[in-house]
Amino acid sequence: MRRFCFLFHLGVFVSLVAFAVGVLSFIPTKGAYALDEETATVLKKPTPKDYRRQSRQFRGLWVSVVSNIDFPSKSGLSPEQLMKETDEIIDRAAAMRFNAIFLQVRPMGDALYPSELYPWSSFLTGEQGKAPDPFFDPLRYWIDAAHARGMELHAWINPYRVTIGKKELSDLSPANPAAQHPEWTFKHGDRIYLNPGVPEAREHVVKGLVEIVQNYNVDGVHIDDYFYPERNIEEDRQTFETYGEGFDNIEDWRRNNVNLFIRDVNRAVHKIRPKVMWSVSPAGIWANKGSHPLGSETRGNQCYFNLYADVRKWIKEETIDAVIPQIYWHIGFDVADFSTLVDWWSDVVSDVDVKLYVGIAAYRMDPNSKTEAWRDGKELERQLNYMATSPDVDGQVFFTANSFKEGKPARDAILNYGDKHKWMAPKARTR
Repeated sequence: MRRFCFLFHLGVFVSLVAFAVGVLSFIPTKGAYALDEETATVLKKPTPKDYRRQSRQFRGLWVSVVSNIDFPSKSGLSPEQLMKETDEIIDRAAAMRFNAIFLQVRPMGDALYPSELYPWSSFLTGEQGKAPDPFFDPLRYWIDAAHARGMELHAWINPYRVTIGKKELSDLSPANPAAQHPEWTFKHGDRIYLNPGVPEAREHVVKGLVEIVQNYNVDGVHIDDYFYPERNIEEDRQTFETYGEGFDNIEDWRRNNVNLFIRDVNRAVHKIRPKVMWSVSPAGIWANKGSHPLGSETRGNQCYFNLYADVRKWIKEETIDAVIPQIYWHIGFDVADFSTLVDWWSDVVSDVDVKLYVGIAAYRMDPNSKTEAWRDGKELERQLNYMATSPDVDGQVFFTANSFKEGKPARDAILNYGDKHKWMAPKARTR
């Protein structure tokens, strides 16, 4: 019996070897047949066996409040009108199978919710510091409305911007932290910012995020790419002289201030809510390779040098949960190619526990665009197809909500793509 089993297994092994040799003989050699370079490059990337991974990916939508871009349509609306606009935006997002909303709840030193640290937003009521009358809490309504449709709600803040346009501190609400503490601020052109180099200013912003996660059942807190304004080291030279001990130059000191802020938010928020997502959406280019050996093959604006945001460090040290780089250029753009940057960010997150969701410029889809790639209505599909080849891309967030109104090309593109790739619709849940 043992001899029979041995001969049987030997025969099976020989047969399998013969079959493998036969199959391999039909694979074209390089000399017999060569793939074109573009196809070969794509085939080297791991691709999903089916659409299940894509269908379950994270798909977010930014809803901008600053200057009433998306919500509310104008200041001074009644609670009933605000609820109606909220429902319209969330229903539209759910129909396109988005599963997360990033609502801008603090556009510039103000709040879309009752806060002990920031005044009510002028974009809501028409006057900074003026509460809705009758009282209404937009953030709470957005959370409940999103969760009722099976969607996440992430509270998006701009951490340091205080004003846009020609305004002075005297134009602000007395409850604005910049008005209460002018020593925390600096001016950059016509705009006023809280100064990230002042420890008390950083701490106040952190407290504001803590206030949100303590009082609201948000799924995440989120900041965009406004850290320091564009490069101008003279505006806070005095701050550097006061707080810059241990640093040889102001630029390294500025980057460290932002690093400290990111670290402190990570600790404070997760101490209260360990599972809340802490995410950042930096500019799409960390650094150009011509400026930094670890940078990307690009030639655009660099958040490491121009905004003093060392996002790569935050990823590698896992002081953020998710990164959403704003890769707002088309595939083939020679200055900042979309695919080049997707590959670069994918490589950065490949060995850490930080999610990569790519920020997509849906607003650029326009048949009248000056850029040909955005005119034909296919660029979003091209980008989504490319990202599907990367196992390190876990989803996308699209800017901005108005880009998906009825009749907009981005809306048609996403609906068609979602149908084709069997995107899952969000399912209602209770909390």
